[in-house]
Amino acid sequence: MDVFTLLEWQAYGNSMQGWLVALAVLAVAHSGGRLLLRLAAGRLRALSERTKTELPELLGDLLQGTKGIVLAVFAIWAASAFLVLSPTIGDRIRTVVVVTFLIQAALWATQVVNFALVRYRDRQLEDDPGTATAVGAIGFIARIALWAIFGLLILDNLGIQITALIAGLGVGGIAVALALQNVLGDLFGSLSIVFDRPFVIGDFIIVDDLMGTVEYVGLKTTRIRALSGEQLVFANSDLLSSRVRNFKRMDERRIVFEFGVAYDTGYETLQQIPSIVKELVDNEEGARFDRCHFKEFGDSSLNFETVYNMLVPDYAAYMDAQQSINLGLYRIFEEKGIEFAFPTRTIHLNWEGTSGNGSELSPSPRVAESI
Repeated sequence: MDVFTLLEWQAYGNSMQGWLVALAVLAVAHSGGRLLLRLAAGRLRALSERTKTELPELLGDLLQGTKGIVLAVFAIWAASAFLVLSPTIGDRIRTVVVVTFLIQAALWATQVVNFALVRYRDRQLEDDPGTATAVGAIGFIARIALWAIFGLLILDNLGIQITALIAGLGVGGIAVALALQNVLGDLFGSLSIVFDRPFVIGDFIIVDDLMGTVEYVGLKTTRIRALSGEQLVFANSDLLSSRVRNFKRMDERRIVFEFGVAYDTGYETLQQIPSIVKELVDNEEGARFDRCHFKEFGDSSLNFETVYNMLVPDYAAYMDAQQSINLGLYRIFEEKGIEFAFPTRTIHLNWEGTSGNGSELSPSPRVAESI
């Protein structure tokens, strides 16, 4: 059998020559496609580095992320154009090509979403740590939505009637939502935290009688590091239904403190105490004096109330200033002989006199006390 006779030999409706041409197209299309993708991706990344723009980098990542099976399927489709195939086989090849393209398109779309969200997070993270949470939540929802859409398109191209499927998914979704309402409540709570931002990662918050620094905001829970070291875990829905005090967003800290002096303190000295306190507060860096008043007559002390503002919210700065003020008060009061008051008890006994033989009588049972 000579070469020409062999080339004319028929197999599955095509000559051997046709099969060899198709095989050559398959090899060239597959290897050439891989080479072109690699070169194009390299050029785009070089362009991105040279121009400092993100779009060429994204396109380069998309080309680099193209799956090898996609190139193989398209090479088979290109090779099939040089063959005479039955309508059934031709339709199946086209279906495989479309489904493969849709899967690759879903992967590309997911890659674009991730690229955009990561770049947004990197730009905003320094100013707003809560961006990390937003990226996680939005990315999760976007990926689910993308794959749901492409999944329906794939099923439609496979000949499956998706109208009834969509209706069934709607009814099933309602049932799932009812069964998982607590989980969904936490999920939507996470989205509320992301978009409304009552707090972000790094904020110091107080929830009821629990307090700590926000470490992580997830889809279901928020985790807080307590001052004593342990980690507190809150369900997002429970957290949003509570009253949250966010100290990180405090611009100024208002301080109120009281002290008392003894009742035997002279009138002139009492008049000097507010000015003494004012001078001490004014000498503290970052403190603004508001007022100091002789507030009330206490049970065992003359009480003064002082109010001042710390211009920085830092708690350590407040404690340093308060300590300095307290030490200053103690020093000045010691120099001026002013006594700090402390709880005292005075007992008054009523004596009824002496007995006939001159001996002292016992005190009357009637005793008046003042504290």
